[in-house]
Amino acid sequence: MKQIITSLDLGSNTIKIIVGEIYNDELFVLACTEVLSKGIKKGLIVDAEKASESIKEAFSKTEEILGIKINKVIAISPSYYANFFKGEGYTTITREDKKIKGEDLTHALQASVYNRISPNLELISVSSKDFIINEKDIVKDPKGIEAFKLSVNSILGVVPKKNVYPLIEILEHLGIKVVDLAFGGQSDYYAFRKPEYKDKIGAVINIGSNKTEVSIIDEEVLINTEVLDIGSRNIDRDISYIYDLTLDDSKKLKETFALAHKSNASTNEIVECLTKSQEHIKINQYEVSEIVYSRIREILELSKKQINLLTKKEISYIIITGGCTELEGFSKVYKEVFGKSHEVTTLDKLGVRNNKFSTALGIINYYYDKLKFREKRATTVDEVEQEEIFREKKKIDESSLLGKVYSYFFDN
Repeated sequence: MKQIITSLDLGSNTIKIIVGEIYNDELFVLACTEVLSKGIKKGLIVDAEKASESIKEAFSKTEEILGIKINKVIAISPSYYANFFKGEGYTTITREDKKIKGEDLTHALQASVYNRISPNLELISVSSKDFIINEKDIVKDPKGIEAFKLSVNSILGVVPKKNVYPLIEILEHLGIKVVDLAFGGQSDYYAFRKPEYKDKIGAVINIGSNKTEVSIIDEEVLINTEVLDIGSRNIDRDISYIYDLTLDDSKKLKETFALAHKSNASTNEIVECLTKSQEHIKINQYEVSEIVYSRIREILELSKKQINLLTKKEISYIIITGGCTELEGFSKVYKEVFGKSHEVTTLDKLGVRNNKFSTALGIINYYYDKLKFREKRATTVDEVEQEEIFREKKKIDESSLLGKVYSYFFDN
């Protein structure tokens, strides 16, 4: 059976769903859906009825593409008031051969969580930092080693239940089960991770519509994150205020005409716009790019300051993502703030070649990698439904084929 995984990312601007197939440890996108958000602000449900409508629309469009009903999903948890702390646990190896298996890793991680989560908090992530064999040898991956005792040092990530329960309730009402949750920073890391990042400390910055999320990754494990109440929507508001345009027109002007860095903009490039008071005005590219540049620089400088507040350790790499990073000239602003040694990351996956999809794509990689490490299958689509998916795909283009929480966190 193939491993097909469905992910959900709720944004203030849009809801994104990606269905991906893992083949030979590589992810291939089978479907990608994006619809406008309603009732959602900064990833949180603020109007359950409106949010349910837009979430239902997103799933309906995805199901139409695939030809099946989606009933399981992995989802992004909002990071507001997230807290990370250390856990410790152990398990004994009782089988005859004494060789450690994936189930032993799961048991040790379960023990590291036991009695450590307050009733008002929800466990989102538990990641191993080190495993200890027989209270002596420290290893990263103990599978296959003979032992009588396996201990683990873990990092636990929690959020208030109110962050995730409204989403879980909406999805359950739609007949969809949340089989796992993850933080955005961890997911973005897995969208762009490289072998050279594995043993280093880095930062992940995701510039969203109404917020910017800054996260610290230590040896591939999320150890801290913070949400800044500023995002690309602030750019739209700046343009709207200065030129008396609607927010929709301001966003369109930003995305189709303005540049992220004013030095590359032209005073001769002119566009005519209609103001909210029905007045025709002319805007040159340099002027509007100056507005965009000023706000992007502010977001990046605030993010840089936040990195220094989240960790005092030296940062070896920075991953920056979000739809705003697709603006022409963004890399130039980024290098002004962070230095020439850092590059803007670009999502280059067929079917989702835009950084706005990095979180929804990365959580699939993260979920698959986590379950593979524990010697479990990661698929969220059963065998019968998989046959339906590929039957529908063959009708479209055969050449395109590639051949609450404690329980659901550990049962997968």
